[in-house]
Amino acid sequence: MNKSNKVKTSTKQCLVTLTMVIIFFVICNIMVMNGVMGSLFEGLLIPMCYYIILAISLNLTVGILGELSLGHAGFMCVGAYSGAIFSILTKEVIKSDFERYALALLIGGICAGLFGVIIGFSVLRLRGDYLAIVTLAFGEITYKLIQNCYLIKDKNGLHFSFSQPVNPQKYDLDSKVEILKGAMPVSDVPKTATLISSVVLVLITVVVMYNLIDSRAGRAFKAVRDNSIAAESIGININKYKLIVFFVSAFFAGMSGTMFSHYQTLDSSKFNFNVSILILVFVVLGGLGSIRGSIIATIILYALPELLRDFYSYRMIAYAIILIAMMILTNNEKCIYMRERIVSKLFKKNKVSKDA
Repeated sequence: MNKSNKVKTSTKQCLVTLTMVIIFFVICNIMVMNGVMGSLFEGLLIPMCYYIILAISLNLTVGILGELSLGHAGFMCVGAYSGAIFSILTKEVIKSDFERYALALLIGGICAGLFGVIIGFSVLRLRGDYLAIVTLAFGEITYKLIQNCYLIKDKNGLHFSFSQPVNPQKYDLDSKVEILKGAMPVSDVPKTATLISSVVLVLITVVVMYNLIDSRAGRAFKAVRDNSIAAESIGININKYKLIVFFVSAFFAGMSGTMFSHYQTLDSSKFNFNVSILILVFVVLGGLGSIRGSIIATIILYALPELLRDFYSYRMIAYAIILIAMMILTNNEKCIYMRERIVSKLFKKNKVSKDA
């Protein structure tokens, strides 16, 4: 009986979160169509989707597994460039934008997931600050390496060079297509990311994460987080579950990177350390281990600078005050206790009214 109740509760939480996301984006779309929202806010909706995916996927590593990762922007960068290169190379082969975009998402996610496993293998014995330093180094090295890559396609195939532009004598000038141009932005990626496809990807991410966390593997993740020595003593393969988390987290970060590259101009400098910290802020302020909290925090904090644009002189002060207030409300024990009491009282009132 208890087991069925637990399953029912987790399913209910997932459905509530899905409903909340759908209602929010439907209302935003209606407001945009009726001219209530400006064009600037309309441009935030798709980026908001891939930042939600980034926050949820990082929460799996930081909140559920309990490992601090500061290189999430690096996985996003790998997915962005993998998906972008695939779309450019197959633009003439795969005519359907939907099929090409779907395959680009998978390829971007898989490439980023493989990098997640590689990083996972190298840091299996590291924890805490040491793990954070390694993932930070990965994130910084990734976009710096891409800034030194040159890739050209012509009728004879692909031509790659590192640190120096490709020698013009090696490719055909008439049929050349420059894909990677060092530190220069990549602008030839088909802009096929839409609001509907982005919201669908958010919903898929939410469903996958809720089911993963409430599965046997999810319980193993939490056991490793709470006490890795005790978890290992009862037969849990810690290394295996760490690698699973790194792969899944990096996979969804790679998919969000592909969404990024198919929506706006791809520039490697946009995947720096500040992006990783921004995503971590969304996770921490939304509540470690809380998927719904990550979504709410991302929506509020990503849209907040735009909402405060009219108060330009005081915008950053107001932003800082709201960040501190959210941190206190989501992490202070007394605030959490008061919030739970209020929620439980509301549910009790609803039950009494239904019984009456």
